[in-house]
Amino acid sequence: MRDSRLDPLFAAATALPGVGPKVAKALARLLPDAPETGPRVIDILTHAPSGAVDRRARPTISELVAGQVATVEVQVERHQPPRSTRAPYRVVVADATGAMTLVFFRANAGYIEKLLPFGETRWVSGAPELFDGSVQMVHPAHVLDAAGLAKLPAVEPTYPLVEGLTHGLVSKLAGAALERVPELPEWQDPAFLAARDFPGFREALETLHLPRRPQDVAQDGPALTRLAYDELLANQLALRLVRAQMRRGAGRATRGDGRLSRKIESALPFALTGAQGRALDAIRADLGAEQRMLRLLQGDVGSGKTVVALLAAATVVEAGRQAALMAPTEILARQHLATLEPLASAAGMRVALLTGREKGRERAELLMRLENGEIDLLVGTHALFQDDVAFRDLALAVVDEQHKFGVRQRLALAQKGVAVDVLVMTATPIPRTLVLTAFGDMDHSALDEKPPGRTPIDTRLVSLDRLDETVGAIGRAVEKGARVYWVCPLVEQSETLDVAAAEDRFGALAEVFPGRVGLVHGKMKGADKDAAVARFVSGETPILVATTVIEVGVNVPEATVMVIEHAERFGLAQLHQLRGRVGRGAGSSTCLLLWKGPLGETAKARLETLRDTEDGFVIAEKDLELRGEGELLGARQSGAAVFRLARMEIHGELARVAHDDAGLILSRDPYLSGDRGQALRLLLHLFERDAAVRLLRAG
Repeated sequence: MRDSRLDPLFAAATALPGVGPKVAKALARLLPDAPETGPRVIDILTHAPSGAVDRRARPTISELVAGQVATVEVQVERHQPPRSTRAPYRVVVADATGAMTLVFFRANAGYIEKLLPFGETRWVSGAPELFDGSVQMVHPAHVLDAAGLAKLPAVEPTYPLVEGLTHGLVSKLAGAALERVPELPEWQDPAFLAARDFPGFREALETLHLPRRPQDVAQDGPALTRLAYDELLANQLALRLVRAQMRRGAGRATRGDGRLSRKIESALPFALTGAQGRALDAIRADLGAEQRMLRLLQGDVGSGKTVVALLAAATVVEAGRQAALMAPTEILARQHLATLEPLASAAGMRVALLTGREKGRERAELLMRLENGEIDLLVGTHALFQDDVAFRDLALAVVDEQHKFGVRQRLALAQKGVAVDVLVMTATPIPRTLVLTAFGDMDHSALDEKPPGRTPIDTRLVSLDRLDETVGAIGRAVEKGARVYWVCPLVEQSETLDVAAAEDRFGALAEVFPGRVGLVHGKMKGADKDAAVARFVSGETPILVATTVIEVGVNVPEATVMVIEHAERFGLAQLHQLRGRVGRGAGSSTCLLLWKGPLGETAKARLETLRDTEDGFVIAEKDLELRGEGELLGARQSGAAVFRLARMEIHGELARVAHDDAGLILSRDPYLSGDRGQALRLLLHLFERDAAVRLLRAG
């Protein structure tokens, strides 16, 4: 149960004065994270201003500066109604130093006459401009009498808006919401607040919505940073409580004797990197512990995650148990099988594949062998967690490309055995701050070294105006025996349009290179996709046109050229993933990023970053800087944390502080039962980490 002191904050926004059905509808569009029942008072309070208008300047007319907001005391001298419907209504006003014109388009004459009565004194606030050598103000933001001026905020916050709302209205609603903030105990450490010069919770909200200076609403200012830290700490506490609950469930220690692992390592064409060795040591220690493992294995494209997963699986097979590896697509599952099978068979490990394509008697026989323990490692897609799939004794579940699965799917696979250890892998480099905020419930290993033999990729930016030259260049490369990927543009968010773009490019290239071009996209049947990839691998069709279906998993060492058309439409992480499909063999590789101008600053920075580095972790940090964490994690799909107030590109350092602080808090007070612990329970409820509170035994 939520503490009743928080009830005023979780009341519906319709309880605030001025929120009728029309405004409520607009607020629901403005605050998409609010519940389906509609926005609440807390949703308005956590909708932070994006800036502020400083209305403190009170110059005379002669002192006005074009473009600088000012509030001027004037007398109304004359009205100039329009002579045609298209002309504006003008009002000439003056003070002792000069005159200026107020301009109103499509104005109601009666309204203007009432607003600016002839001969009266008024205060006009807005941004002046010069027109034909004279000062004018088009549609002043405020025209006030003495009583109105007394109520005008010296600094007005400005907010992200949707149609149907104004800055003034949102500010007024925030002011009404502030009156409902109760007195709450301080949950932050007083010494920490003093060291950072942070205000209290209520004071921070007041500073943000009732600023006295423009810098009061700054994203890196004390008020917003304090609230961002509250949100980050709530997130870290919740993740640690979830993890503690998982650890309390009994685990099963699994210790191998190394006989299979040694055979696999001796079958590898190269020695393990130091990073692979360290990751394996950590995984084996987790497997041998009494608590269940939940570890994130993060590795750049080609860093050798699959081999680490196989050696982890070998450890549990040595102990007489089973492992499963789940991939997001059938292409990737088959690719894993092709990589793992030769190494596994060298060690005598029995590997099988289960996807949606296996049917009838073949599927029934496979499931019977699995249940009898005749399969050591089962590789597959989401078909692995269907109800009729039963393992004899599943010890380890490996989930590849975690962000393509929901948490529920990961848990469903883990429930196929007793106290199953879980290893989650991703080839999408994630900045450390985001690892903490999105995967803070997991232990973490990073493969930050590439295996020997991986050649650097020559990445070039090429204008689409030079398309004919590019086609000629790939023709020459193919004559020399190269395989070429040609990835087609991302067209909006429509797979149908993406496929159409790929089919168009396939048709154009097939005319130039008849019989030598293949096509693969997400709407093809699995068997047709496999056949297209097989023809590419054999060299029968050395050019493969594709949508982003090849982003992960297609492993063709002979492929040495990657062409990405309309590269400016892709995200940085996705471009990096696509480029990682080449450079996998001994030959030198090239990636051509075809762009169409004019390029925006962000698109230009993305493409230049990719050209200048192959380090996935450097690329990830740049991606965070350019896009922010919400878009980077695809959080709406993955269920990862998206914050209302915290911005990782600004408050990233605080995520690390919150991570350590949460650990210290729970080491001293695991059930948050002390005075500060009780206040922190309020914090968890405030930022709607209610599920974590339910995990506390004392709660």
